[in-house]
Amino acid sequence: MKQNTLTLGLAAAGLALSGSAYATTVEYWTTQTQSDRMQTIEVMADVFEALNPGIDIKVVAVDENDVPKQMAAAAASNTLPDMIEVGSNLSLAFAKQGIVDMGATTDVVNQLGKDRFYTGALKMVEDPAKNEFVAVPYRGWVQGIWYRSDWFEKAGLEPPTTWENIQKAAQYFYKPEENQYGILIGTKADSFAEQVYTQFALSNDAGEFDKDGNLIFNSEAQKEVLNYYKELSKYTPPGPQTWRARDYYLQGKLAMFFYSTYIMDDIALAEAAASSLGSENFSDLKGATFDPDLVKNTRLAPTITHTSPSTFGTLVGFSIMKNDSKAEVDATKAFIEYMNEKDQVVAYSHMAPGGHLPMLRDIAETDDFLNDPKGIFKRYGKESIKEIIAGFDNIKTFSVVDGKAFPKSGEIFSKQIIPRMIYSAVIEEKGTTESLDWAENEMKQLIAD
Repeated sequence: MKQNTLTLGLAAAGLALSGSAYATTVEYWTTQTQSDRMQTIEVMADVFEALNPGIDIKVVAVDENDVPKQMAAAAASNTLPDMIEVGSNLSLAFAKQGIVDMGATTDVVNQLGKDRFYTGALKMVEDPAKNEFVAVPYRGWVQGIWYRSDWFEKAGLEPPTTWENIQKAAQYFYKPEENQYGILIGTKADSFAEQVYTQFALSNDAGEFDKDGNLIFNSEAQKEVLNYYKELSKYTPPGPQTWRARDYYLQGKLAMFFYSTYIMDDIALAEAAASSLGSENFSDLKGATFDPDLVKNTRLAPTITHTSPSTFGTLVGFSIMKNDSKAEVDATKAFIEYMNEKDQVVAYSHMAPGGHLPMLRDIAETDDFLNDPKGIFKRYGKESIKEIIAGFDNIKTFSVVDGKAFPKSGEIFSKQIIPRMIYSAVIEEKGTTESLDWAENEMKQLIAD
């Protein structure tokens, strides 16, 4: 590891240089590779350096898909970065490899205050056996059902938060003769279908692996999920559908659709919605003008409950990597704490409103956070934003079971086994048992390899 004999003293603003002409360098890997976002992060790093003479922050942009390979090379050459900003699955995998300083990372979580984080976010980066954390949760997005709250209120229907309420509303609003559909779920063999299906599966406690790593995908609980999914597909626009069918919602022809919080600007801003308001994507859509009232008539149900509550999404956090230099570890901890101050969290979140939701509950509820440059959050309102981000209390994935990460789940995802199963069951109308048997056999072969 990098060595540094610099003596650092803790000052009120963080760490300050104490009697040395040399700086301590914190190498920070971020997956924000866009130039404008890198500039924002560089500005935040510059301010920290000004507040903490003697510490240099070296920001390195690494493509998310290249992180595992570059991390392996860094570990092999003993040149690990001081901190990384990656998804929770990678943080858990790196911790398992023994290259994450879980003690230092946990110190930062405790210093910030565990009760400030959304519960589900902390669970996604926790090693319960050690009572430590592999990352400091920082940002993320959630998926759920975006729905026409004005339609629901007029019809006297409850929000689509349970299997029963979702199916009831999907049936009620399904009027194909009027070119109106009840719900959009993924039925094409792609990642969108898997994201939607996963949320339903985890709401029924139907996983891929148990806590011991045994494959349990082909279960009675999973059969219930696939049967239910097939039923909902009856109320979705015809043909294999993916995220593009959001056009139906933006043109007023759909009651509910699954999407991540990245859709927030499309619903709120005319310029963002433009690509969905034409007729070129679907022959049965005639095009529509932007509806400025759609944003206030739209709500998100981030959590679905059947046997247990489930939210699907992505969590990104900061992990401190193993390092022999206490000075560098202390500087890294101070920088992560600085990045979790309100001004930095807000600036970072505003780089991608809706896509970068903060994991500190008290900051997510501030007026500063709601006042994004494009005015997107204000259009939804504080209560609606609180509902959206609260989905992180129940966020779940197939790949983490009781704090244990199962990398094979990522391989299953990459081979599109679940979306291919969905396509065969829904579009090709194969039996549920046949479809699940096929998926299980594919998973077994992959695990064996």
